[in-house]
Amino acid sequence: MDDADVHPLLSAYMQRREDLVRYFRVRLRSDEAAEDLVQDIYLKIADRPPEAIDNPAAYLYRLGTNLMLDRIKVRRRAEARDAQWHGANVSDVGGAQIADEAPADEAAAARLQLSRILEAVKALPPAAQQAFRLHKLEGLSHAQTAQAMGVSRSSVEKYMMASLKLIVAKVGRWP
Repeated sequence: MDDADVHPLLSAYMQRREDLVRYFRVRLRSDEAAEDLVQDIYLKIADRPPEAIDNPAAYLYRLGTNLMLDRIKVRRRAEARDAQWHGANVSDVGGAQIADEAPADEAAAARLQLSRILEAVKALPPAAQQAFRLHKLEGLSHAQTAQAMGVSRSSVEKYMMASLKLIVAKVGRWP
């Protein structure tokens, strides 16, 4: 592979991944949230065509900051909506009891999406399946997953990148 084939953003990402995690860990006050955000940065740049960017590192930090701010806005809107909903007077909705369940069509769509994701996960190599299960389903951090699997943290990160790329390719993005 010559220098013309190297994706500048992916190269910058791989060189600065740990710095990005540390940077966002401080801002988000959570190892897991920082890991997820940095993984989202990867997903955003992985499919981009290689292009000349004057300062790839600055681009990655700006992209991560924008993603972080978007998450905060979405969370605040959801919290406000939930607070409004839960604070509503029962008589405002005809005296009926309000269920905290998703509508049936949304629940069915979510179950279908989950089954597609699980099918895509089954197509992964065993080590990638285990890393995905431990990190995404059981909520372990990359370091905890590496320790549980007896591999390096770098291996877990590679498993996760490959897993997410395959899942997105087979299932598409999910909210």
